[in-house]
Amino acid sequence: MENEFLVDAETLGEEALLKKHRLERDPSARTDPTAYMEGMEVLASDIRDKVLGEMESYDPSRYTQEDVRRALQKEDCSIEDFKALLSPAAEPLLEELAQRAKRETGKHFGNTVYIFTPLYIANYCENYCVYCGYNCYNDIVRKRLTMEEMEKEMKIISDSGIEEILLLTGESRRMSDVDYIGEACKLAARYFRNVGLEIYPVNVEDYRYLHQCGADYVTVFQETYDLKQYEKLHLLGHKRVFPYRFDAQERAILGGMRGVAASALLGLSDFRKDALASALHIYYLQRKYPHAEYSLSCPRLRPIANNEGIHPVDVHETQLCQILCAYRIFLPYVGITVSSREQKHFRDGIVRIAATKVSAGVSTGVGDHEEKYTGEQEQEGGGEQFEIADVRSLNAMYQDIVREGLQPVLNEYVYV
Repeated sequence: MENEFLVDAETLGEEALLKKHRLERDPSARTDPTAYMEGMEVLASDIRDKVLGEMESYDPSRYTQEDVRRALQKEDCSIEDFKALLSPAAEPLLEELAQRAKRETGKHFGNTVYIFTPLYIANYCENYCVYCGYNCYNDIVRKRLTMEEMEKEMKIISDSGIEEILLLTGESRRMSDVDYIGEACKLAARYFRNVGLEIYPVNVEDYRYLHQCGADYVTVFQETYDLKQYEKLHLLGHKRVFPYRFDAQERAILGGMRGVAASALLGLSDFRKDALASALHIYYLQRKYPHAEYSLSCPRLRPIANNEGIHPVDVHETQLCQILCAYRIFLPYVGITVSSREQKHFRDGIVRIAATKVSAGVSTGVGDHEEKYTGEQEQEGGGEQFEIADVRSLNAMYQDIVREGLQPVLNEYVYV
């Protein structure tokens, strides 16, 4: 498995290259993925044990079509029902799942679809995650936006009509420290009604500071909830610490964030088990902190620079549609985001059924919205994290949503 993810590292120094090779080939060269590093806050929470216990005991093959039909007939979907809806037995009943999911979506969200865009402000990273284009050994152009460059990007995005932005960085606290991210939040709050963060996990007090700076919600991908696979894929850096990453959403809520989002990166491990764990992560958080807002994403692996071998493992559009329908039935009040990783036809179809939020005008590079929005560029941007599949602008996305008979929404909050 590991050798499939090796990347070209010709530009690395000899010492760094030797370390990279040791990490790839020698498990003893890696740190314990369950051991906290210095400065990491430990939460006394039982959510992780509950989620992992349910995931580890889940056997998708034991469910039948009768189990699926019984689950679909119930008004309230239990954890056991949800497991049936995720199982292979549910695939032939996808049309019934879609009809039920569509009813739940209409009941709780009407015909609205929320639109946002991500802004990558830095792509420096100190982790070696073998599937990610930002990993510290990948030879890409690294860049961190200055406040002036950041404001220029934000103005371009804001002028397009976008009112919600998601700020992202690579996972390097040295190059993108909390103060830098805080200043980015303050700037974003001047241009956008809603400001989200997708950054490296931090402690409660850091989340509280970022919320005070203007951040509204936090997204953290666990990537995979399978600890054994997680250890193989995250070879170096703070991201290697599985439990600290798992508890990030809970720390964000304790830090005052209005909402949190979670997901696995489908295709890294058994996608059915990862989908189960993702939803249960939100399920248990929702019961512990009912005042917060929650969202699920459904990203699949995408190709990255310098490694064309990265691709989803057995997660085809049929299975992805099944997962999203099961999410909607199990968690009817939770938002579901479908990113630009997916093709236009899939995104257009799933917003009619289960998804409630999409991105538009997307770039996964650093500092290149000027080029993508206006066709001009004064300076070189930073390398992209992954390849996107849906490149539609806000205007194109907006018009396509209207044509589907849905209502695009750019802002759902009024601050008083």
